[in-house]
Formats: sequence, structure tokens, C-alpha cells
Amino acid sequence: MKPIRIVFFDAKDYDIQSFETALPAYREAHPDLPECEMKFFDTRLSADTVNLAKGADVVCIFVNDIVDGAMAETLAGMGVKLIALRCAGYNNVDVEACFGKIHVVRVPAYSPYAVAEHAAALLLTSIRRIHKAYIRTRDFNFSLNGLTGFDLHGKTVGVIGTGKIGACFIDICLGFGMKVLAFDKFPNERLKEKGVRYTDLEELWKECDILSLHCPLTDETAHMINRDSIAKMKKGVVILNTSRGGLIDSEDLLEGIKSRQVGAACLDVYEEESSIFFHDFSGHIVEDDTLARLISMPNVIVSSHQAFLTQDALANIADTTLDNIRTFLAEGTSVNELCYKCGKLQECGGKKSGKCF
Repeated sequence: MKPIRIVFFDAKDYDIQSFETALPAYREAHPDLPECEMKFFDTRLSADTVNLAKGADVVCIFVNDIVDGAMAETLAGMGVKLIALRCAGYNNVDVEACFGKIHVVRVPAYSPYAVAEHAAALLLTSIRRIHKAYIRTRDFNFSLNGLTGFDLHGKTVGVIGTGKIGACFIDICLGFGMKVLAFDKFPNERLKEKGVRYTDLEELWKECDILSLHCPLTDETAHMINRDSIAKMKKGVVILNTSRGGLIDSEDLLEGIKSRQVGAACLDVYEEESSIFFHDFSGHIVEDDTLARLISMPNVIVSSHQAFLTQDALANIADTTLDNIRTFLAEGTSVNELCYKCGKLQECGGKKSGKCF
């Protein structure tokens, strides 16, 4: 049987290592998976690089690889049968444009603990000034001036999006003795039984000391944190974002920080990150003035979209991606295939029931 050729875009060393480690064990466990020929490219998928996908059966992409209608046409014309996202979010793929041309699968849950724990780490680092203390003590400066933080116990946190990651973050917050308010169109009954109260965004803006974003980026959620919503928030609110950068209007966030309405911001994502994150610019001048100003703020912490980056998550991403490919080859679809109307084939019944097509 002809080997399946998989071309990876925006692949870093940790991607290569995790997939090359996972493939032999996965093939041993699933002998029905054909031989796989994997090719890794560091470059992102674009009109200038798409020719690297020639001859591929599967194209495997990450968060900053854009698949619009034109790209879907091009890939399908090359004979690519499947786009395999190695992430949960899919706002970078026009799923409707792909319909009828090329299939799209994702990894809906690789390690919700990884992202939730990173959000908690950013929060603790910010409010207890751990990053500043680390820099000071490296210079043998043991002064405590300017390092005063506040207790999390008894504070109110608002969590927007209570899927697997949001639920894990809520569990962490409950462990700290925090009061949790939540917003989601589909409330989690387990969380309600634990005392989490679901409410609307207006109350979250008004009542919460801390806000954490764990929702997908859609037309409805884009720039949900903006000048108007920030003005309604508690003065000194701490904002966490480990989801997608486009949930926050960065210029409005800057204004909120400068006016002292926002007390701190912890950002693992940034709306214009695609040409900056995952690359080393330490010897260069970053031309994004908004990002440069955010990083210069003493109450802002930026990490470079690393919340997912644990050994456990990378192993799960590789295994799920390989499983998506195997089941697609065997059955023509996958439980993790995306439906262009509701996003999730496994919840709507997909092609077999015809509900969304």
C-alpha cells in the first residue's frame, strides 16, 4: 500500500519530536494505519508556501496557519484530502469554504489541565509579583518594596467559557477558596453543583475581581473585551487570556491599563501574534507598537502562546491527530471532524444523519 504523506506546517522541534515518538507506538497499536511519510516545515502555510504541500494526502497545521476559501481550493486541487489541525481552536480555518472540497479535523481536548494551570500560574505570578522578585534576587536585591500582592481567597473570578479548560480553571479557583461566576450558553451542571453561579456578561463585568477567558474566537466573541466592557468592570480588575488574542481589543486594553481601570493583564495570546509568536526577536526591533507598549507595562505579563506546551499535551496532540487520520482513511470521516454549521460533527450527527448538510 502507498504510504500516506503528511506535511506539517509551522512545525517546531517539540512538534517533530512528539510526532516522531508517537508514530511507531501508534502504528504498533493500530496496524491498520498505513505507513506514514511525515515531512516537517518550520514555515507557516500561506500562498507563498503552499507548494510545499504538493503530493501530500494530509496537511497538518497549527493556530497561525490560515486556510481561507482560496487556500482550500488550492489544497484540494493538489489532491490534499484532509486538513488536520493539531489544536482545538479553528478560527483560522474557513470550515464552510472547505465543505465539499476538503475535510477538516481538530484535536478538541489535548490537555485542558495544561492551559488551565498556565492561566493560574500567570495569575499567581502577576498578583504576587513573582516575576519581579525573581529578577531582583538575581541581583541580590532582597527588598520587598513594591511586591505587595493580594489574597485570592474570597475574591470573585469570572470565567467566560466553561468547556473542559474553563472547568479545570474553575476547579483550581475553587481550591483557592474563590467565588466563581461563569458565562456560557451551555452551563455545566457539575460546576453548578459545586456552587458556580452562571450569569450574564454584564454582571461579570460589574462583580468580578478577576476575569479569565476560555471561549473560542467567533464573530460573536471577537473583541468582547473592549472600551465599553472595560468601563463596566471593577476598577483594578485582572484580565487573563489563554484562549485567542482576538477576544481582546489590544488598544482598548492599553487604554484601560493606562487609566488604572485594569489592574493587571496576563496574556498568553495576542491578536496580531501570527508573525511574532514562536520566533526569536531578541536581537531585533519589534515593529508592533501595541505589543511593545503592552510588554513595557509593569502590570502586564505576556507569554508566547505556550499554555498548551507540556509533554502530556504534546503526546495527546500527536496521538489524537494520528487517530483522526487513521479513522478518516478507514471511514471517510472522524469524530473530530468539523461541521461547517455547528462546528462539531460528533454533536450534530454529521454526514451520516444529514442534519447539518
